[in-house]
Amino acid sequence: MRVHDCTAAAFGRGTWHDPGVSALGIHHVGIAVRDIEGARERYERLFGARVEARERVEEQGVEAIALLLGDEGRVELLAPLGEDTPVGRFLARRGEGMHHLAFAVADLPAELAGLRAAGATLIDERPRSGIYGAVAFVHHESLGGVLSELVQATTSTEA
Repeated sequence: MRVHDCTAAAFGRGTWHDPGVSALGIHHVGIAVRDIEGARERYERLFGARVEARERVEEQGVEAIALLLGDEGRVELLAPLGEDTPVGRFLARRGEGMHHLAFAVADLPAELAGLRAAGATLIDERPRSGIYGAVAFVHHESLGGVLSELVQATTSTEA
C-alpha cells in the first residue's frame, strides 16, 4: 500500500517537505470586533475564557485583549481606536470576524529572513512590539488570503 507523503510525515515515516517557517504551532487567532467589552464578555460566558493581557496600541490604532481558552488556546480580540486604522478599515470592508492567524516561532528574525528569501511579502521587515512581545506580520497575498502573524515564543506553552 502506498502512503501519501504528508500522511507518512504525520506518522513519522518520512519527511514531507522542508518548511519555509519552522512554526512551533498556532499561537492565537485574531478576531476583529467593534465592541471589545461585549466580545470579551461573550468569550468568557460561552467558552470560559480568561483575560491574559490587555493593551492599547496607539501607533497601530487598536485596543487588544488576549484571552486564554483552556490550557493552551488563545484568542486575541482587536477593536479599532478609529475608522482610519488597519482594524477599522478591515471592519469597514469585511465586518467582524477572523482578522489573522498567528504562529509561534522560536527565532523570529531568522524566520522573517527565510520568508523574505522565499519571496513572501512582509508587512513588518523587522520584529515589533505586540501584546505577546516580539511579533511581525506577513501580507495576506503571500498566504492565500490569510493575514498571518509570527510571534516570538518565550515559553514552551506558547506554541
